[in-house]
Amino acid sequence: MLRSPAGLGPVIVCLALAAPAVAQEEQSTAPYAYRQLDDPAKETKAQDLMESLRCLQCQGQSIADSDAPIAGSMRSLVRERIAAGEDPEAIRAWLIERYGDYVSYAPQLTGLTWPLFAVPAFFMLVAFLLLRRRFAGKTEDAK
Repeated sequence: MLRSPAGLGPVIVCLALAAPAVAQEEQSTAPYAYRQLDDPAKETKAQDLMESLRCLQCQGQSIADSDAPIAGSMRSLVRERIAAGEDPEAIRAWLIERYGDYVSYAPQLTGLTWPLFAVPAFFMLVAFLLLRRRFAGKTEDAK
């Protein structure tokens, strides 16, 4: 059964309205998201930094491994700044200032993050003292 051309009108309108969205998706605002730098030394610096930064959308991947759009933007930003001669640690500091400590896989010791470092050390000390007390008591009982 053939449909009348009038029935195709809404379909054509929908396709016409969707075309700009598809075109915008293909146009990348992050030119270095998937393109490496020409200088191998600078690309190595960029890769090292990108592997130490967490994707804000994926949360379990670095921006080097993630295909999320925000990770592509962050990769491009890192490469552009490295190409301009900026120090990787300055880029990391800027990203931490903008997105918070969570963006870095290597948190800095600050007034807010000291418990991340102190609590595990405290639990290790408590475990050591409990184990020492337990095993020290057994050696005295054996005599």
